[in-house]
Amino acid sequence: MQETKPYDKISIKLETLPTKPGVYQFLDKNNSIIYVGKAKNLKSRVKSYFTHKNSHSDKTRVMVKHICDIKLVVVNNETEALLLEANMIKNLKPRYNILMRDDKKYPYLKITKEPFPRIEKVRTVQKDNGIYFGPFPKGSIIVEIMQIVRHLFKYRSCHLPLNVEDIKKGKYKACLDVQINLCDAPCIGNQSQKDYNDIFEKIQQILNGNFQQIINSMTEEMFQAVKELRFEDAHVLKEKIKVLENYKNKTAVVSNKIHNVEVYSYIEDEEKIYFNAMKVVNGCIISSYSAEVIGKAGESCEDIFRLAIIQTRNKFHFNSDKIVVPQKLDLPKEYVRQIIPKSSPVYSGEYVKLLELSYHNAMFEKSDRIKRATLVDPDRWNMKVVEQMQKDLHLPLLPKHIECFDNSNIQGNFPVASCVVFRNCKPSTAEYRHFNIKSVDGPDDFASMKEIIYRRYSRLQREEKPLPDLIVVDGGKGQLHAAVESLTNLGLMNKISIIGIAKRLEEIFYPDDPYPLCLDKRSTTLKVIQHIRDEAHRFGISFHRNKRSKATIRTQLTDIKGIGNNTAQKLLLKFASVQRIKTATLAELEECVGKSKAAIIFRHFNQQT
Repeated sequence: MQETKPYDKISIKLETLPTKPGVYQFLDKNNSIIYVGKAKNLKSRVKSYFTHKNSHSDKTRVMVKHICDIKLVVVNNETEALLLEANMIKNLKPRYNILMRDDKKYPYLKITKEPFPRIEKVRTVQKDNGIYFGPFPKGSIIVEIMQIVRHLFKYRSCHLPLNVEDIKKGKYKACLDVQINLCDAPCIGNQSQKDYNDIFEKIQQILNGNFQQIINSMTEEMFQAVKELRFEDAHVLKEKIKVLENYKNKTAVVSNKIHNVEVYSYIEDEEKIYFNAMKVVNGCIISSYSAEVIGKAGESCEDIFRLAIIQTRNKFHFNSDKIVVPQKLDLPKEYVRQIIPKSSPVYSGEYVKLLELSYHNAMFEKSDRIKRATLVDPDRWNMKVVEQMQKDLHLPLLPKHIECFDNSNIQGNFPVASCVVFRNCKPSTAEYRHFNIKSVDGPDDFASMKEIIYRRYSRLQREEKPLPDLIVVDGGKGQLHAAVESLTNLGLMNKISIIGIAKRLEEIFYPDDPYPLCLDKRSTTLKVIQHIRDEAHRFGISFHRNKRSKATIRTQLTDIKGIGNNTAQKLLLKFASVQRIKTATLAELEECVGKSKAAIIFRHFNQQT
């Protein structure tokens, strides 16, 4: 019997696919699941991978080549498909599905499942029937919460496996917590199990963000204590209410009208996103989580974002029926209700603030990862940036060696130029060069650019030194055209890539292309080019100022007959400026440069006035 080829096998399955919602699995030749996806209509979704292939991304086309079989799980509705997809991705970890990387174990608070519970800080959620709260972005937040709870309530921190029968038998002894008044000693029968568990019900309410309910309860207890003339107890309750109010005011970031929502945002970065999730209860953020989420099969950023939300809700057991998101997502109404504050006049103000706060957390996650990547392996990170620049700028070679040029003058006076050199996105300061403009009269930036480009690369040719992979010209079409003229005259036009960057709109210009390239303002490529351009400008301006300053000294001090450079430097060190030298007394000048030269200088400036 002839063996069926993979694509024959798939084509047969494609014809028999159901039109119902469900989850599909792609398998490779080893029968391993390489991708899991969900669909409202399995037939149209799965067939789309094998039709219109040219519209797919490179990663998707690579994945399709490895598909040798398809398996389906049909479900009743889209919500079931959504949740089943998330669980399968979590458990099977297919190679082409999205990857969530948080690089750290977020801290949680856990209330243990015991007759007399304890509260402790943990880094992992286990299936032990304990009650977990979190994740929290920082361990310091947990420390602060535990200090607040410890201040409000007395409970045990010992690890004794307490049970009621052993307490009745007098098996335990009071520990240090009892001696320092942090625990009411349930271990020796001084506190009933019911009274002890009532305390932990209140602790749970605080950890869930229900501050007002506890405050109201404590306020009633305080007034009751006053009625019964228990003033010391009333004072203790008053102090506890004050602590809770202070903590509530510090953690509440929006109106108390927002009772239970989850907030999600992200920042795009090529085929991955930096993602943040926050859980908000009664206007307080009780949980926050950030991660880098990588798409592996050409998913759009919206698809990656949607899957990240589902996986996060499953992972941390978030169960709010409302989520705040920056845009409408492909999520069924039965699963969750979406609030898009910026597109609705109904949801504004507090919701917008929450979304912006989440966005800032996502931005911090991105910058934090970049900093850590540059510290851990700077060469690898820089190479990634160079590769991205080649892709964004459509360059034939990796721009490992970049040179950037800038002109500087004041109405044509003291014309100078600068050249800065970057290798693998890092400044090579030893190779920086200054230029005095020689052949240009007046303020002509185009002619100045033409001169320095010609001088720079004619010299590199003579000395047989390596040429750069990319030249960046600070300026628009005019400066770029002038630089191209010089490269053409030197026969280098097809050997070096060259671009211009215009300051006003940060547009990238290419030779012989009337339309500029506008990069995303947040793109790494544009930021690197801006950094190189700004460095060239800084280097050129400092040279221009030094030249202008020296010229000013020469014309006002060294032009005095009998006064040389050494005397001029002494005077400037003493008086700091020419203006102060002009107004100095003869005695002050004599103290600095002696009687004869002081007399010459004093006479020169006083005769001028």
